[in-house]
Amino acid sequence: MYKSSNITFKGINKLAIPAIISGIAEPLLSITDTAIVGNIQINPTEALAAVGIAGSFISALVWILAQTRSAISAIIGKYLGARKLHEIDSLPAQIIAINLALSIVIYVVTLFFVNQIFKLYNAEGLILNYAVSYYKIRAIGFPLTLFVFSAFGVFRGLQNTYWPMVISITGAFLNVALDFVLVYGIEGFINPMNVEGAAWASVISQAVMALLAIILLYKKTPFSYKLRFPFNKEIKNLLSISFNLIIRALSLNIALYLANSFATKYGNNYIAAQTIAFQIWLFFAFFIDGYASVGNIVSGKLLGEKNYEMLWKLSIKLSRYSIIIALILAVFCSLFYDEIGQLFSKDKLVLESFYGIFWIVIIMQPINAVAFVFDGIFKGLAEAVTLRNLLIVTTFLGFIPTLLIGDYFNLKLYAIWIAFTVWMLLRSGILVVKFRNKYLHKNM
Repeated sequence: MYKSSNITFKGINKLAIPAIISGIAEPLLSITDTAIVGNIQINPTEALAAVGIAGSFISALVWILAQTRSAISAIIGKYLGARKLHEIDSLPAQIIAINLALSIVIYVVTLFFVNQIFKLYNAEGLILNYAVSYYKIRAIGFPLTLFVFSAFGVFRGLQNTYWPMVISITGAFLNVALDFVLVYGIEGFINPMNVEGAAWASVISQAVMALLAIILLYKKTPFSYKLRFPFNKEIKNLLSISFNLIIRALSLNIALYLANSFATKYGNNYIAAQTIAFQIWLFFAFFIDGYASVGNIVSGKLLGEKNYEMLWKLSIKLSRYSIIIALILAVFCSLFYDEIGQLFSKDKLVLESFYGIFWIVIIMQPINAVAFVFDGIFKGLAEAVTLRNLLIVTTFLGFIPTLLIGDYFNLKLYAIWIAFTVWMLLRSGILVVKFRNKYLHKNM
């Protein structure tokens, strides 16, 4: 099970490429929903806005609850580096059980307040009805998604990104196929289900992914998945890391909530355009996050080995590779600027609003690359307190003031995306400085 760390170009990409493919599967599900729903025949703008609002809230919950994935990966990686995996044999089963119980509770609670939740996003009328309908179905997949993310954390801790890739590809392709079938229907066989069809497509795909994860955990990992007590000695540390990452995710999602709330306030075409822009931003974020995942996976193991020189070299190489990927994505978007928007909507007002701010999404990509890489490295080092404090500071002292100033001057979507840019600049800059100050001297 133990292998020495390999941070050559080949070694990094052996982990990064499957991680990229795996990472983009989740936003691909949302992008598919967005593109297909945005082209239905009945109320496409309202349907697109509703899926954007509900999808944003679902992503917020998933990100918050999925923070244990990084914690699991960091701890397993550290024990793998120290060659003591046998000491945490009971840990994966225990944290998976905790995740499942928590996700079921949150699913039940949110169902009772779903109307009030989406009214907080300024949704009303048809948009509110569509959002509630979509959420009630899509949220069934919460426990399934959390289980799959926990499984991914186990595999990543073991320096394995191949099986998460297999699971993600299977779910993504199934979701795309089911989207077409259930949203548009098949004449004479299946009636068009519109927004609800997109939700069911996601749930079915998540169920298949969960089934695959169960099989692969049993066959491809060294741990026992029989729930045993007492709790493993690392459960307290894992929950502490997870809690701090959850606080971090809450701060992150305050920014995302405000972005969607303000866009909805500006009008239907603005929230529809914001939905498209954010789904593209999210897709590229997860794409770049493949190299961040390598940081998450390998840094914990290097910490266990106390190999600080290799850790420093890892940060430099990952930054270079991720910036190159970001620039390639930016060039691609620039070349197909108009065509990308038309994939999601044919509404002239929606497209006009989208094209007005899409260039900001594009130029942010290299900034995002640096932020995500160091975010992944700090997660792997289990520096959850640092990441928690960073998001609190950058959200409340960077994103929110910039958004409010832009809104005051009636910049609308420009205000939102300028705020996102400031937010990411602060995140990347602070992490680079802190990493340099803490780890550069250790490798001298």
